[in-house]
Amino acid sequence: MNVRELVRTSPATRAGLSIAVATGAYGVSFGALGTASGLGVPEVCLLSLLLFSGGSQFAFIGVLAGGGSPASAAGAATLLGLRNGVYGMQVNTLLRPRGWRRLAAAQVTIDESTAIALGQDDRAEQGRGFWTAGVGVFVLWNLMTLLGALAGDALGDPRRWGLDGAAVAAFLGLLWPRLRGREPWAIATVCAVVTVLGIPLVPPGIPILVAAAVAALVGWWGRERAPEEVAAR
Repeated sequence: MNVRELVRTSPATRAGLSIAVATGAYGVSFGALGTASGLGVPEVCLLSLLLFSGGSQFAFIGVLAGGGSPASAAGAATLLGLRNGVYGMQVNTLLRPRGWRRLAAAQVTIDESTAIALGQDDRAEQGRGFWTAGVGVFVLWNLMTLLGALAGDALGDPRRWGLDGAAVAAFLGLLWPRLRGREPWAIATVCAVVTVLGIPLVPPGIPILVAAAVAALVGWWGRERAPEEVAAR
């Protein structure tokens, strides 16, 4: 099957390409903000090449730009990157990559590639979605990071170009199909409230982790409660 035929017949491939373009474009913003925080072009590009985790990267340069030490910047980036370890376990169970593919999968296991894979029911489509999104975002993110870093101040405020909204739109596109029924809406609402309340109280990046912990607790409580309700009947 050639690439054109694959794109035409595979919903996961189309979704992966779409999310790759939307998320990859946001790399321009990181490149520009990275150099504005005091890092050189090679350092900014290495962050995207080796760390490759948008939230962690922005946390790193955000701490540096605010006057924090490299150690505190690394700590913030590590804290936000913990979620990728959870994603890795899910992807390993789902796709079971072997050999060099296992190392490649670890590098491109991010929010977008994991969400695309988990959103598919067919095993083949799961793999196509994961690799298309993961590799697509990796390539475009690094290219756009280099472009943003080289352009530097010429771009001005990245928000002028609307790039700050690209990642948000991408995540909403992934989330929307999963909001079916009252429970997902209730969890999403509670997490949104927790995030908004936490923004003025804790350092950047922490509110979303707190919201994730709340969602996990609600999910765990729901699973524990279900057998009890069945037994009561």
